[in-house]
Amino acid sequence: MATKPKYYITTAIAYTSAKPHIGNTYEIVLSDFLVRFKRKQGYDVYFQTGTDEHGEKIELKAQDAGISPKAYVDQVAGEIKRIWDLMGTTYDNFIRTTDPYHEKQVQKIFKKLYEQGDIYKGSYKGWYCTPCESFWTESQLVDGKCPDCGREVKLAEEEAYFFKMSKYADKLLAYYEEHPKFIAPVSRKNEMVNNFLKPGLQDLCVSRSTFKWGIPVDFDNKHVVYVWLDALTNYITGIGYDADGNNSELYNKIWPADVHIIGKDIVRFHTIYWPIFLMALGLPLPKKVFGHPWLLQDGGKMSKSKGNVIYADDLASFYGVDAVRYFLLTQMPYDNDGLISWDMVTETINGELANVYGNLVSRTIAMLNKYFDGVIENKGVSEEIDSDLIETATSAFAKVEKKVEEFRVADAIDELFHVFRRANKYIDETMPWALAKDESKKDRLATVLYNLAETIIIGTTIIESLMPETAQKVYAQFGVQGREFADLDKFGLIQNGTKVMNNPDKLFARLDAKEIAEKVEAMYEARKPKVAPVKEEAPEEKKPEITIGDFAKVELKVGKILACEKLPKSNKLLKSTVEIGSETRTILSGIAKYYTPEEMVGKNVVVVTNLAPAKLCGTISEGMLLCAEDNDGNVVLLTPEKVMPSGSKIS
Repeated sequence: MATKPKYYITTAIAYTSAKPHIGNTYEIVLSDFLVRFKRKQGYDVYFQTGTDEHGEKIELKAQDAGISPKAYVDQVAGEIKRIWDLMGTTYDNFIRTTDPYHEKQVQKIFKKLYEQGDIYKGSYKGWYCTPCESFWTESQLVDGKCPDCGREVKLAEEEAYFFKMSKYADKLLAYYEEHPKFIAPVSRKNEMVNNFLKPGLQDLCVSRSTFKWGIPVDFDNKHVVYVWLDALTNYITGIGYDADGNNSELYNKIWPADVHIIGKDIVRFHTIYWPIFLMALGLPLPKKVFGHPWLLQDGGKMSKSKGNVIYADDLASFYGVDAVRYFLLTQMPYDNDGLISWDMVTETINGELANVYGNLVSRTIAMLNKYFDGVIENKGVSEEIDSDLIETATSAFAKVEKKVEEFRVADAIDELFHVFRRANKYIDETMPWALAKDESKKDRLATVLYNLAETIIIGTTIIESLMPETAQKVYAQFGVQGREFADLDKFGLIQNGTKVMNNPDKLFARLDAKEIAEKVEAMYEARKPKVAPVKEEAPEEKKPEITIGDFAKVELKVGKILACEKLPKSNKLLKSTVEIGSETRTILSGIAKYYTPEEMVGKNVVVVTNLAPAKLCGTISEGMLLCAEDNDGNVVLLTPEKVMPSGSKIS
């Protein structure tokens, strides 16, 4: 028996900061369709997905939730896995970057790259976006904000390890030229070459030292491995890669990956950073990276604050899993963003699944039951009009297969639905109800209904990869099994005497758009946070008036923070070394919740310099840094409007 060709496919691993919305879910559904289709083609498929679970953003979210980062990611990873399972995805491995094997291999990879000179230690200063966990130069900012997400950035400087990207830039460009189909669509390749490679690659920061929730660099535990060297390597650690060379049989069998399915926003990381990491490790590169477009909410961006985020499980509860899978893969163009709204989903189900496919199945089964007691039989009474239907049905798979190979899935499904539309037209052309009135046309009627049943089963075999539950229902209703792809160019495989189900349920009932809209509105309304009645606040107690003489007793000066650290015995206090003119003082401040030591260094601050020294947690504090606090308890340091020399008096 011939060995099946291997096919290793992955999705990007989902970030465990929050529950995935429908745009995130598109990728897993697309990948599962490709997986099912490839398995049906005869490939030995291995499908990996999973979760990306480290980083500062998660550490901060866990702090806000009052739980450990591990407990936080356990919750979110569980929710992601639940939704992937709900959507019927047939992955072989669900990797988590907190898995012990992955973490150990990342440490070994990091050390290997360091020892061979690809990673070196330095320091980094730049504008940092916490949600994206990315550093940017001044020139890369857009209106002073993160160019990826548009959020605020902060100036950060820290010790870090860097990967020598520029060392491999020419080699990567040559690989692009030698493998023109490596990146799809081709527009993504042009963007990588023109925007990143030709201007020159900067060395990549691959460690962080200002937070702890990450994989420790085992030879320098002040640092944790930074996002991409951790996240990207899941594609090899998840199948048993070992940096010491003791790879698993699975790794040896299926690497390199045949395709990475990812969103267009992370193409740079998968087509520049990832190939370069692999080159440095001496490993083969993946055969293809497909950067799919985004699914956007019609009428505006999805926003939790607006309360309009669309989730896959909500859609499935209204429409069913298969209908949601159908919508996602038919409404996303090959290289342009797609749109989604509740109204669009309802219209698509009514217009295509109910009217075209569901109606074809219902009409055919109803006529078989009405005219032949449910028995399918080919009487061989053919007419010229049959040939076009048969040609449309038997040629469909080759057209669909070509589109799928090009990752043009929406176009592939449209090719398939051309078969169902043609079959509905065939009913109008042959008019079975008229044939039924003439006893001499009974055999012709049987042949027409046989042709319709054959066409439906051919089309359903193709659509099974997209809507597996629906396909099984159709097979059951017609009393047949699904076919092999190799048989889809044949017509006439249903055995005479096969009996259809009597009065089966409709595959897709028509939906009342107004009723759906009302239920959706009620769902969102019920989820809005309950706003507690505003309590009338007691007037703030005013302090006694003081004279100008009293105020003159307070000495205020500008200070510059030279160094800062957390006080070991306290969770609240920061210990700052403050330059005030010609002298240097140690000052303790209860602001550890609001500022990191790294953020404090270099700040100009307002200091009360004649406050009596006080001993706190065993350390003498020689002054006070002035802060402002709002009604919600948020605290900020007071700083001079313009930079002033340390020691300048404030009056």
